[in-house]
Amino acid sequence: MSGSLWLKPPGPDGTWVPVGHAASAGRGTAPAADAADALPGIPRPRRAGPAADPMDELAERLDVFIAAAVHPDEIAAVLESDGMTDEHIRLTYGRQDSFGLAEELYARVPRSFPEPDRVPDPWKVPLTACLLRGVIFALPGLAYLLGAPLLEGPQDRLGLPAGTLTLLAGALIGWVWDQTLSHRAYSWLGLGDRAAAGRTLLAGAPAGALLGTAAALAVPGGPPFSYAFAAGQALYVGAATVLLVLGRERLLLAALAPMAAGALLSLVLELPVPVRVVLLTASLLAACGLAARELPLADGLRALATRVRGWTEHRPGERGQVRWQMLRGAEEEHAPRGPRLGDSVPYGVFGLGTGLLVLYAALGEVLAGGPAEAVAAPSAVALTLSMGPAEWLLHRFRSGSLAGLRAARSPRQFWLRMLSTLARCLAVYLAVLLALGLTGTLLWPGAPGLTGVRVATLLLLGAVMWTGLLLQSFGAVRPAAVVCASAAVAQSLALLLGLGQPRAVQLAVAGAAALALGTLVCLLLGRATAHR
Repeated sequence: MSGSLWLKPPGPDGTWVPVGHAASAGRGTAPAADAADALPGIPRPRRAGPAADPMDELAERLDVFIAAAVHPDEIAAVLESDGMTDEHIRLTYGRQDSFGLAEELYARVPRSFPEPDRVPDPWKVPLTACLLRGVIFALPGLAYLLGAPLLEGPQDRLGLPAGTLTLLAGALIGWVWDQTLSHRAYSWLGLGDRAAAGRTLLAGAPAGALLGTAAALAVPGGPPFSYAFAAGQALYVGAATVLLVLGRERLLLAALAPMAAGALLSLVLELPVPVRVVLLTASLLAACGLAARELPLADGLRALATRVRGWTEHRPGERGQVRWQMLRGAEEEHAPRGPRLGDSVPYGVFGLGTGLLVLYAALGEVLAGGPAEAVAAPSAVALTLSMGPAEWLLHRFRSGSLAGLRAARSPRQFWLRMLSTLARCLAVYLAVLLALGLTGTLLWPGAPGLTGVRVATLLLLGAVMWTGLLLQSFGAVRPAAVVCASAAVAQSLALLLGLGQPRAVQLAVAGAAALALGTLVCLLLGRATAHR
């Protein structure tokens, strides 16, 4: 029997007729067959369309995975993990192997990348915390107001108040040292070793105080109290570095409260000299005491005693038999044991360059032989106070970079998004800096007016400092340090050689540095790895 069981030979009209319907297909005059001899009716097969393509079913089942894939190999890995063998793929889908099937699925399903799950923003910090740090950076300046009667004396050869160069030398050297020390301590904290950060601060803060004091003593001609004031200044910078690195800003603010209150009170009352000395000393001792409490003094003393004992012991070969010992086990890893010292040096160079630029912004005209009334102290104060908002805006920029990485669909789109974020953050910072500069100029007695050149110089210096800090966050501190140090050297040479008008030189140097740093930022802006 070779025909289909569902059909019988054709009827009189030449069509195939299902079994059981032959009588209706026969002649109408033919007698009906006996019911007992009739074949049972067989159901007619349903006339459906073409069979569904198994590829469609597979594409629908794996739609989420296929749409989010960036390469067919990802789909092939999903197929293989689902247990599909090449033989099963050939029999079911008619493709050679999982890679061929994956390529066809990749081409069939359009790309649709789902949004990632919402995760906490690691760069989100409260504005109040950053503003507090900005206030702490500026509050020590009130100590000069409180101690001004103690620094009375004839003006120096540059026409500056007595002791100014002495205090500036100590502050600048201490600033450079503590910038380097802060980076090294932060590096240890980033590695999760708070004890090592404490040991670094314990050794580095006193060394920085000694360097700052030595730099102040190296400047001759200051009044006697200026050297004592410079020594206290160096001690305070070291203590403040410890407290700021370890996140104890509120303790430092409390330590500065007596001095700040006395300075504000001296604006309306004539405080006796002993009272001024007591208030300055109280704030200094409080800061040093709080910093010492945060440091591992006991561990440091034990380590020092152990090292001294090692120095006093006889060395192999000096007398007696030489005893050899294995310094490193064979199974011990040959890995670096912490941050390298050389990695922290560029931060000190950056601090030196920016410190000199701010110094020249305040005293450039006086150092070039101008009148003492040309001291632009409000500009320096504005730049110092603006570091709090600058820090917060840097965090906002880094938060925007994470949002840009999630939303951008191409490198160019990411670069454009980040350029927009950069422009907004920098514009807000410069607006805050300008407001601080204008307010300080109005409130500071006898301060020179903010002319167009002064405003442009102030804003360009602000752009230099903010973009330099941004490059630091990108991990490109060396180019930032080179640019800022070169700008400081150029302005120093112009000052020493008497080249050009001081305001014009400041404007040109600040503009060139801002242009160089802005170019570096734009070059790194589109690199996703720079925003880690």
